[in-house]
Amino acid sequence: MIDVKTAANKAYEYFRDLYADKDFSAVLLEEVELTDDQNFWLITLSYLMPAMDPPQLFGTAPKRAYKIFTIDANTGKVKSMKIRTIK
Repeated sequence: MIDVKTAANKAYEYFRDLYADKDFSAVLLEEVELTDDQNFWLITLSYLMPAMDPPQLFGTAPKRAYKIFTIDANTGKVKSMKIRTIK
């Protein structure tokens, strides 16, 4: 079984490779969870959205978005990437 650090790196590499042409910045590791059956790591990454056109208004914080990755705990293969909504 892969460890949590490896699972987080797999999610980050997948995100970076998939969005290589986008200007996402400040990617952060937000959450990690091993499923009860220990078959999958659930890894949540957040990132700042690219600047809007026209530029964001002064004093407006950039929007942070979230993705949750399902990583096979045995192989390290990314099984899914989904939008993670924060309420």
